[in-house]
Amino acid sequence: MTDPVFFQAARRYTAGEIAALTGADLRTPDLADNNVSALASIEKGGEASLVFAEGKRNAARLSGLRASAVLCSEDLAAHVPAGTAVIVSRRAHADFALIGRLMFPSSVRPAPLTGETGVSASAHIHPDASLEKGVIVEAGAVIGAGASIGAGSIVAPNAVIGPFCQIGRECYVGPGATIVHSFLGNRVVIHAGARLGQDGFGYVPGRTSPEKVPQLGRVIIQDDVEIGANTAIDRGALGDTVIGEATKIDNLVQIAHNVRIGRACILAGHCGLAGSVTLGDGVLLGGGVGLADHLNIGNGAQIAARSGVMNDVPAGAKWGGFPAQPLKDAMREFALLRAYVRSKTEKKEKPNG
Repeated sequence: MTDPVFFQAARRYTAGEIAALTGADLRTPDLADNNVSALASIEKGGEASLVFAEGKRNAARLSGLRASAVLCSEDLAAHVPAGTAVIVSRRAHADFALIGRLMFPSSVRPAPLTGETGVSASAHIHPDASLEKGVIVEAGAVIGAGASIGAGSIVAPNAVIGPFCQIGRECYVGPGATIVHSFLGNRVVIHAGARLGQDGFGYVPGRTSPEKVPQLGRVIIQDDVEIGANTAIDRGALGDTVIGEATKIDNLVQIAHNVRIGRACILAGHCGLAGSVTLGDGVLLGGGVGLADHLNIGNGAQIAARSGVMNDVPAGAKWGGFPAQPLKDAMREFALLRAYVRSKTEKKEKPNG
């Protein structure tokens, strides 16, 4: 259930308005005026709430549900309790998310933590930094010489933006985040504690110990990218590390120097990309995926969670396992191994004679 302490609806919607906004089919026109001011799970429901449900497996869970409206797939329409508005959609989950973004805009674009507007007297802004109209800089933030920040952007408490960095318009830099040697496009969201632009992990053997290779490149973040909390993105060595437009990166991801990620990729938490990896557009990486250096992952490829990738992956392929291989081959190997272990166990347990 939506907690009004943290998120208050920007406005109420009726079931009829929700159907019109999503292009869905309101099957109960007599309930078009049912008001919705909260979102809830199918387990919770609640007064004035909108619930999302799809798939026949959820039919029994609708029994006894209390809600103002249900946004559901066709196969569940008949199972919605009487008195609840029924809104049928072919894209129920996506439409539910759309309504959520409209009702609770602050849940998808972070707001100032302190409620401050303008530049806090407790922030440190170098005189040579450039801030466009409407920039909010909260207490404790530091903005270095020659840095520029576009209109409507928010720099949260204790964030650091290094000299000559460029932050586009309508961006958000979360509390405690550090951005150096980086250029960001518009509408970029950087969550708390992320580190952008620190030097890459580059060393060569020395006479007595490893010796550092200068990291002289930058981090380039294109428009509409979101970067999760405590994620680290290293600057390039001689070239740039580039994150493509509309890519979404989860928490605790490591992206090494000279990595190039395409548009609209999704990287789940704990992924690790070694140096000079290239991801095409629309690549999906499950949680904990590790990629060896200098690999090429083709457009639209999908890699299952916890996979260790040692070879290039073709466009559109689905890989998994450790070391990773085509997913069907990996599943076949798992099945054979399981059968082998089972047979050995049964043979050991079988009584003699």
